Amino acid sequence: MRRHEFQPGRLIAGLALLVAGVLYLLDSTGEADLPWFLVIPLTLGGLSLAALTGMVTYAVRRDRRDQRDPISESRDQ
Repeated sequence: MRRHEFQPGRLIAGLALLVAGVLYLLDSTGEADLPWFLVIPLTLGGLSLAALTGMVTYAVRRDRRDQRDPISESRDQ
């Protein structure tokens, strides 16, 4: 398997949905008594944080790509 770039936005989105799923599972089994309106803001907040992280990651990588020296890149090819 080839290595791929780390994408922290997807990691945060997965963790937010995993936490929401675990809380829902605990609530359905009776282990925890959570109000129904708690999971929706938690999920939306996690996905919003993931989107913000993804945009920041994209901006940082784009700036690093733009700052490379074009002369050294042309020699590498």
